Amino acid sequence: MRVTPAPFDPRLAAILDAMTRGAEADPPPATVEAVRAAAAGFPQPPVAEVIGARAVEAEERTVPGPDGAPDLAVTVLRPRHRGTPVPGLYSIHGGGMISGNRHQDTPRLVDLVAQLGVVAVSVEYRLAPEHPDPAPVEDCYAGLAWMARHAAELGVDPGRIVVMGGSAGGGLAAGVALMARDRGRPHLAGQLLLCPMLDDSNTTVSSHQYDDSGTWRREMNLLGWRALLGERAGDPTAEVSPYAAPARADDLSDLPPAFVEAGSAELFRDEDVAYASRLWATGGQAELHIWQGAFHGFDVFAPEHGLTRAALATRLSWLRRVLGL
Repeated sequence: MRVTPAPFDPRLAAILDAMTRGAEADPPPATVEAVRAAAAGFPQPPVAEVIGARAVEAEERTVPGPDGAPDLAVTVLRPRHRGTPVPGLYSIHGGGMISGNRHQDTPRLVDLVAQLGVVAVSVEYRLAPEHPDPAPVEDCYAGLAWMARHAAELGVDPGRIVVMGGSAGGGLAAGVALMARDRGRPHLAGQLLLCPMLDDSNTTVSSHQYDDSGTWRREMNLLGWRALLGERAGDPTAEVSPYAAPARADDLSDLPPAFVEAGSAELFRDEDVAYASRLWATGGQAELHIWQGAFHGFDVFAPEHGLTRAALATRLSWLRRVLGL
């Protein structure tokens, strides 16, 4: 497919250029090891340092995993001063299904806990290819089920839990929402899907537009899906669970309200637009935002950009509305 990439916002393009300056003109092929090494290069300050002087407390817990699988590590972030049960956010980190950890989302979650007075739980799930599908999504569902069962202990209102995540975490959040619907529990108030990784087919226009630019390129995306699904990745005749690749779901009815966000200049744009459109087609609720000129993960890499400020305010508005705050 011959395509012309949608342009980056000029200031965001400058940030991308600065990030890649001094790198090889022809980067080596994407490998799991290379993606993990790149992710490890971003500093992750201790949770206490992220919290600073804010009235937020953190607790590290170990909770049951899926039947027959290892226990899960989770981080619980709570307002220091709590009264009646408050809404809960269940967070799933990104990393293309092959990298990352729960601590990378701590800054985002601490901000939300401080701003909204909610309790956040961030889960550590097993990564592909060492642990292919269904391990990642089953881990994430098990952590959510634990949060719902222990809502009273955590100070959470079980009727106001939102599952959330970015990139692969957004895809897993969508998969967990499908699981919760099909398994009959727990009840979810919403799903916050930030540039979610939903479609293993990689056939959309936008999936072809970013072969050699942006923070998450086509080659890396193909690698992530192959790690998760093996030879089934991208094969329309193969049996692939919609919990692993939510774009394959035949039925998107009766799902909690969704917030779907992506940049106009990233490979997930078209699959995310299509997912929101399919939710609407079932009579469901979805709020869709495509940020002009934004690359994948723009809010993380460009925290002071006007687009990031607008995106954060918009997410906050949706959360307040869906959680009745």
